Amino acid sequence: MEIVTAVAYPEVHDAYLRDHPLERAHEANSNMYGEESLERADRIPGGWWRIRLSRADVLGVVLPWHLSEGGALELVPRSGLTVAEAAERIRVGGAAWGAANPVCAAKLRLLGQAPFTPVFLSTAPIDHSDYGDLEVRSGLIHVDGLHRMLAWELSGRLPEGARLDGYLAGDPEVGAGPARAGRRRGGSA
Repeated sequence: MEIVTAVAYPEVHDAYLRDHPLERAHEANSNMYGEESLERADRIPGGWWRIRLSRADVLGVVLPWHLSEGGALELVPRSGLTVAEAAERIRVGGAAWGAANPVCAAKLRLLGQAPFTPVFLSTAPIDHSDYGDLEVRSGLIHVDGLHRMLAWELSGRLPEGARLDGYLAGDPEVGAGPARAGRRRGGSA
């Protein structure tokens, strides 16, 4: 992870709304929840930072519980998974996973071709029930961009040399530290 510069929260908020308008009309617009997550992340000590991420950084981002947009199969258990682990779940699940989770699968197909936009991360879980049981309590933790990160990986658009823009809430030394010390591999099923 490369730290570009410190930024103030209004810049982060404006960047989010530029790419994720609250009034966007589509089947599963969750942008209002993303905005709430940013506000929660703003409470994490350490301020905000503009960052650049490599593919390895993105694959190591810890995702919170995700029920696949109301689908039949949970994508991320309450204990959390990395982007790499969640992408593998989708690959292994194949067409059956997509059929059981049509809204989530449609988002992944759409975003797999969409332009890269900044992702929003924190160095600690935000204060929300979806993050309450995360096993990993520090590092690079998702705030907004779950579907985008997964879609870009699943579509093969995150080559090793990619540098993805993002914003990080918290102490950047925590995010840049040992990736997932003590994290068990594979996640729970």
